[in-house]
Amino acid sequence: MLLDERLIEKAIGTALEKGGEFADLYAERGYTTSLSLEDDKLEKISRGIDAGASIRVVRGNSISFVSTDRVDEKSLLAAARLAGEGVLGGGGSARALHGVTAGSVHRIEIAPESVSASEKAQLLRDANAAARAMGSEVVQVSVGFSDEVSEIQMANSDGELAREERARVRLIARVVAARGGVVQTGYDSIGAHRGMELFSAGAAQQVGETAASKAIVMLDSRPSPSGKMTVVMHRGFGGVLFHEACGHGLEADAVEKGASVFAGRVGERVASELVTLVDDGSIPNEWGSNAFDDEGVPTRRNILIEKGILKGFLYDRLRARNAGVAPTGNGRRQSFRHPPIPRMTNTFILAGDSTPEQIIAATERGFYAKTLSGGQVEPATGDFVFGVSEGYLIENGRVSYPLRGATLIGNGFTALRNVDMVAGDFEMNIGVCGKDGQGVPVGSGQGTLRILDLTVGGTEVA
Repeated sequence: MLLDERLIEKAIGTALEKGGEFADLYAERGYTTSLSLEDDKLEKISRGIDAGASIRVVRGNSISFVSTDRVDEKSLLAAARLAGEGVLGGGGSARALHGVTAGSVHRIEIAPESVSASEKAQLLRDANAAARAMGSEVVQVSVGFSDEVSEIQMANSDGELAREERARVRLIARVVAARGGVVQTGYDSIGAHRGMELFSAGAAQQVGETAASKAIVMLDSRPSPSGKMTVVMHRGFGGVLFHEACGHGLEADAVEKGASVFAGRVGERVASELVTLVDDGSIPNEWGSNAFDDEGVPTRRNILIEKGILKGFLYDRLRARNAGVAPTGNGRRQSFRHPPIPRMTNTFILAGDSTPEQIIAATERGFYAKTLSGGQVEPATGDFVFGVSEGYLIENGRVSYPLRGATLIGNGFTALRNVDMVAGDFEMNIGVCGKDGQGVPVGSGQGTLRILDLTVGGTEVA
């Protein structure tokens, strides 16, 4: 246990001595391991331990936040006093602590710390060998592994106390393929809020093979055409587009500032009736899941858009208080050094009734976006631009040759309304979402779906 309850109560009480209406504490001890392999050689093995705590005091819309990387009583109380001095006035008091029960459990079968560095390194070698076995065109392979095990404590002046142990593991592969002066890249990853059991049944080899396959396929690509097109989004990866183009606009801080296209639209139709958008941080062992958010609120399933109708937003405690609603379990932070803000967890569109084959067959001419790369979005308008690392032309209801240099350009609000087919082949993908200088693990997903009249930017010369 990081801190005993007596010290937690004392720190929260100290934080409220000079005013403030609410105070909370977040303590964390984390252990990380990372390994990387480049050009058939194990390049780096690193381990780290990070521990600390933060105190936040709130009065009205004023927030004072102080963190410390020392968790002894003297340092913690000094941080608490400093946080309290930041919001003088008010007059809150702290209640006695009581435990909060989590709604979800994330079982770890093989703890990362129980597996040796040499066994973890073998995963990298397996992925590397599998990638290179895909063909002589593979000229470079980079593989990385990371795990993080954390012990978390969260408490507040309302008397709520939550504890959680978290473990995440991840393996990524990047492959470069070349032929006749043409060079292309491929990427794949696997990760979860799980232990080393994630890598059973050849999972590492599959990551290497998939990354290499993408790079090799794109060697035969042609420059992408441009213009308004029907776009078919491959399962899983299309969720990244909706995460960025729509999800951030559904986070309550953007809504509160009026910097979201969805502000003031609850109850209105904002999407096709085929679209039900959900954020759920309670899914067992999913990459973006935790038992609690980083304010000690149990995570839960939140329906944001139901059959096209906007139902609500994602809240942390403070924005929920300002809006007069209950927090949704979406107050997240990168570490004890960062204040919590509203963030997505696992965000996805529910599966539909079509099949991928039906969607392709119903598309006379279009663009098949199989893998997206980076993108940019403006939450206030929903306008976005996304790169496509693996895409194909659809002709006469069939997937044709691969295309390179494509971008998807549009508006999230419009894209949601233009979804006219959704398949049942649901899949989740993993990533790290950046916002306000903080990165947190998130999942995104959907079944194969079709969007009408989306702009494709290409490199084809007429």
